[in-house]
Amino acid sequence: MSHIETDLIHKGKEFNESKAVVTPIYQTSTYFADEDLKEYIVAATETKHPNFYHRHGNPTNSQAASIVASLEKTEDALVLATGMAAISTAILSVVKVGDHVVTQNSLYSGAMLFFKEFLSDYGVEVTHVDQKDNQAFEKALRPNTKLIYVETPSNPNLDITDLQFIADLGKKHNITTMSDNTFASPINQSPKDLGIDVIIHSATKYLGGHSDLTAGVVCGTKDFIEKVWRRSLVLGGSLSPFDSWLLLRGLKTLSMRVKQINSNALALAEFFEKHPAIKYTGYIGLKSHPQYVLAQKQMRGGTGMLCIEVIGDEEDAYQNAQSVLNKLKIFANAASLGGVESLVVHPASMWGSHHDKSQKSTSGITTGMLRVSVGIEHIDDLIQDFDQALKEIK
Repeated sequence: MSHIETDLIHKGKEFNESKAVVTPIYQTSTYFADEDLKEYIVAATETKHPNFYHRHGNPTNSQAASIVASLEKTEDALVLATGMAAISTAILSVVKVGDHVVTQNSLYSGAMLFFKEFLSDYGVEVTHVDQKDNQAFEKALRPNTKLIYVETPSNPNLDITDLQFIADLGKKHNITTMSDNTFASPINQSPKDLGIDVIIHSATKYLGGHSDLTAGVVCGTKDFIEKVWRRSLVLGGSLSPFDSWLLLRGLKTLSMRVKQINSNALALAEFFEKHPAIKYTGYIGLKSHPQYVLAQKQMRGGTGMLCIEVIGDEEDAYQNAQSVLNKLKIFANAASLGGVESLVVHPASMWGSHHDKSQKSTSGITTGMLRVSVGIEHIDDLIQDFDQALKEIK
C-alpha cells in the first residue's frame, strides 16, 4: 500500500490514456464519436463514464475524483464545479419534502443559507444545535430525521464537532451522516475512519491550494456517489476540464503544503496568544482551545485556519479590526482560504448580508473577530506583518 504523498501524484493514472507525464486537458464538451452503437449506449448510460459528454464526466475529472476518494478512504468520489455544488447536490441526494435535517449553529455561510432558505422553501425542516454539545444533536432527532450534517473545524470560529459521536448516532438511528472536511483537509483528518458516511470538500481551498479554481468534491460509497452523480446531471454542476486539470496539479503538493501551513499556523497562533492587543486566539493546536483534547483525538494535525478577537468593546473592537486589515501588507483582505498565500477577513462584515445580529451571535461571530488563513510564506515575515499592524491598538 502506497503512502499519501505517492497517491497524490500517481493515483488514477488509468484515466490518462496518453503517454504524457502530465494528464492532458480534455477541452471538449462531447467525447464519443464512434459508429459502434453498442459502445455508444454503454457510454451514454454508465455512471460517470469519462468519455461520453462533459456533464456525465471526463477523464481528468475521473482522475481527480480517484485521488480524493483515496485520500478520504471512501469507495468513490465525484468532483463538481464549486464547494456549494458539492454541498447542495449531496444533501439533495439524501432529503426530500417532509424530511428533517439536524445541523450545527456555526457553518460556512453558503451552507447556512442553503439550510435556512433553500431547504425550507422545498419542505425540508432543519434544526440547528450547538456543535459542542453532543446531547443537543441527539435531542434534536425526530422520526423523520434523514441527515445529520456537520462541519469541523467550523467556519469561522474553529469549534470542533465530535465525529465519532455523530457517526455512532447516525448508525444507531439509521440516519445518514455528512461532514464538511474543508477546514481540516484529508491530511489532518479522516472522517471515514470515525464512521462518517459522506465527506464534502470545497476543493477551491486546500485541495486546489492556489486560489485559481473553484471546485467541490463529494466522497462516499459507490452507490451513494451514483445518486449524487444522477442529481448532478439535472442540477448541472459539472467541473470544467481546465479546472479539474488545475485541481490535479494542486493535489500533487497537498501534503507538503498542508504540513508547512500547519507549522506556520501554530507558530502564528502562539504569537497571537501572547499579544496584548488580542483578546482571544482560536486555534485547535493550542492547549488553551476549549476542545483541544477532542481535536487531538480525532485529528492528525492542525489546520491553516485560526480566528482572533482584537481588544475593545463592540464598536472599538470593530474599529480595531478594520485598522489591522488596513495595515497588513502580506496578509491580503480577501475571501476564500487554503491557498499558498495568507489571507484575512472580517467575518462580521463579509457575512453581514447573510446573518442578522442574533445569527452572528449564535454562530460566534463578533465585531472584533478576524479569520486568518495562513499560507506557506516564511513564518518570521507573517509574524512581523501582524506585529506591525497591531502596534497602535491599546
